[in-house]
Amino acid sequence: MTQKLFPSSVVGSMPRPAFVRDLLSVDPPPSEDELKSKMDSAIRYVVALQEQAGLDVITDGEWRRKSYIGVIAELAEGFELGVNESDGRPWTTVVGRLSPKRPGFIAEEVKFLKSITDREIKATLPAPALLGERMWDREMSKGAYPTREEFVRDCVPILRQEVQMLIEAGADIIQIDDPHLCLFVDEEVRSKYDDPTGAMDFSVEMVNAVIDGIENARLALHLCRRAGARARGEKRHSGGYGPILNHLNKLKYHHLTMEFSAPEAGDCDVFHDLRDDFEIGLGCVGVTPGKVDSAEEIASRVRRVAEHVDPKRIVLNPDCGFAPGSGAMVSIDETYEKLKNEVRAGDILRAEFGG
Repeated sequence: MTQKLFPSSVVGSMPRPAFVRDLLSVDPPPSEDELKSKMDSAIRYVVALQEQAGLDVITDGEWRRKSYIGVIAELAEGFELGVNESDGRPWTTVVGRLSPKRPGFIAEEVKFLKSITDREIKATLPAPALLGERMWDREMSKGAYPTREEFVRDCVPILRQEVQMLIEAGADIIQIDDPHLCLFVDEEVRSKYDDPTGAMDFSVEMVNAVIDGIENARLALHLCRRAGARARGEKRHSGGYGPILNHLNKLKYHHLTMEFSAPEAGDCDVFHDLRDDFEIGLGCVGVTPGKVDSAEEIASRVRRVAEHVDPKRIVLNPDCGFAPGSGAMVSIDETYEKLKNEVRAGDILRAEFGG
C-alpha cells in the first residue's frame, strides 16, 4: 500500500454501463475474441475513470464477471447456471463435484490491469462460506455434496490456487469478500442458527484456510452487512461489530475493509478491542444511489475513527462495491463524483494530520 496517509481505494465492483451488461448477456453471445476486445476497451475506460478521480488503488470493476460470486463457476466445474426468478440476476448452484475448469481467470484480470496502469491493483475473490450460503441447495446439490459444509471445504483449494496465481500475476492487494460473516452482527440473523458461534467459527476457519501459509502478499478481508443491497431496496442488517469481534481477531489477514458510513454500523468502540496490527479499510463513502457525500462529510467520519486508530492504519474506501448485483442500474457518473469526493477528503485529512 502507498505510504502516504489516507490512501484511497474502491472495494471492488463498479457500475456496469448498459453495453457492458449486454456484452455479458446478449444471445447469441459474441465470439471469445470479440468479447475480449470489447471488454478490454471497456476496462480501459473504468480504469481511466478511477485514475481521473485520483484513486491510489483500483480494480477492473469486476466487469468481466457475470456475477461477483458466480466467478467460482469460471474457476471450477460442477455448477449449473440459472436465473434468479425474482430479479433476473444470474444464479449459480453446485450440482456436481468441483474440479478445476479455468484456473487463472481472475489472475488474467490482473495481468491486463498491470499492462494499462501504474496504480496499485486490488483483486477480489468470494469467501468459501459465502459460496456455501448462496450456491448450495438442499435438493439440487445433495447428490454431489450432502451437506453445505462439504461443499464449502471443497471451495478452499480452488480459491487458494487462484490466490497463488494472483500473486504471480502481480496483484498488490488480494481481497476476500465475506459479507456472510459480517451478517452475524445482526441478532435476527444469529437467531436463525442453532449454533451461531459454530457457524462463525467455521466461516473464519475456511477463510483462513484460503490463505494459510501465504506470506508474500497483502491480504484483505471485506466485511459488510450488504450495504450495496440498499440499491435494490433490500433489508439493512443492523448491529455493531461487537458480536463478531473475537472472530475478527482470529483472522490471518493484514487488512479489514469495514462499513462505517451508515448508523447501523455502530460506533468506534470496536477499535479498542480489535487487533492493532490490522490496516483498516474504512467504509466512509456511502454507496446508496441518489446520495453523494461531500468531501467534508467523508472527512468527518474519518476524523472520528482517527481518534481511536492510528491514522497510518487507515485507508479510505466506500462501504461496499458500487454494483449491487450484476444487472443493477447505478449511475457511473454519480459514482465518479463519489470517488472524487473520497479523494478530496483524503487531501483535507492529510493537510490536517501532516501527511
